Amino acid sequence: MASKKLLVVFGATGLQGGSVIKSILGDPKAAAQFSIRAVTRDPSKPSAQDLTAKGVECVVADMDDKGSLRSALQGAYAVFVVTNFWEKGNADAEIQQGKNVADISKEFNVQHLVWSSLLNVTKLSGGKLDKVLHFDSKATVEEYIRQIGIPASFFLPGFYMSNLPGRMMRLNPDGNVFMMGLPIPGTSPIPLLDTAADTGKFVKGILLNREKSLGKRFFGATDYYTPEQIVDDFKSVKPSSGHGAKFSELPTAVFKGILASTGASDAVQEEMLQNMRLMPEFGYFGNESLRESQSILDEPLTTWKEFVAKTPVWADLK
Repeated sequence: MASKKLLVVFGATGLQGGSVIKSILGDPKAAAQFSIRAVTRDPSKPSAQDLTAKGVECVVADMDDKGSLRSALQGAYAVFVVTNFWEKGNADAEIQQGKNVADISKEFNVQHLVWSSLLNVTKLSGGKLDKVLHFDSKATVEEYIRQIGIPASFFLPGFYMSNLPGRMMRLNPDGNVFMMGLPIPGTSPIPLLDTAADTGKFVKGILLNREKSLGKRFFGATDYYTPEQIVDDFKSVKPSSGHGAKFSELPTAVFKGILASTGASDAVQEEMLQNMRLMPEFGYFGNESLRESQSILDEPLTTWKEFVAKTPVWADLK
């Protein structure tokens, strides 16, 4: 029997990396092909210990240190890598981390690098939206990966469903009606992704169909939902608690004020505003269809209604 190929997963205890590991381990075909090395910064975390209990090798690596990355990537056939812009809030730092992984992957002749990417919003918008740094930085790394010629595919996650319950959609100050407020029209298309459940479904499909997926982008979302649809689906799943729920298009100043109340800087406020404007003005994925991206899947994605029904945040709602 041929030995398994080593898949190294960064962000192993986060939403994306954790989903990739879960999908590989949960699929007999994928599990027969790949062994997993999970990269984490803290192997003592319960989530890391849980992976160890499942037979997953857990290692510590610093993405700022190429020596550390060499240890983590030794013997790797495939790599899934996601970076966290918000950890440092610095585009240059994130770009360097991505380039570091790409450089070592090329040095070690990795056969399939799957980069968690996003579109370059500055280019997409013709410079109109030039402050969405956490998109542009990932796009810059994607360009670098293509430039240096590593065999690679690119997974672009949609808008996290988990951002909605209790955050962007919650009870009004009086505590009697659910409100969803964003600084965009209620008809804006939002590509929703159940990140924890469905990232791995896409990445598993990419890895199992290497020749078909090399060089391509895969847009990770179940469907495009409008804010009005999001609210209507919530009301249909939670008819009693959701009675009277509505969407409100927030004035720019109000949206920024809400962010300011959380301690967000002026720069972050503008970045998040432009991130929202991206959807109605240019399209989160540049108005691309999701059909081809979903053709790589061999299992269904989570709908927004299904997410509403299962999320612990709303478990007590009727």
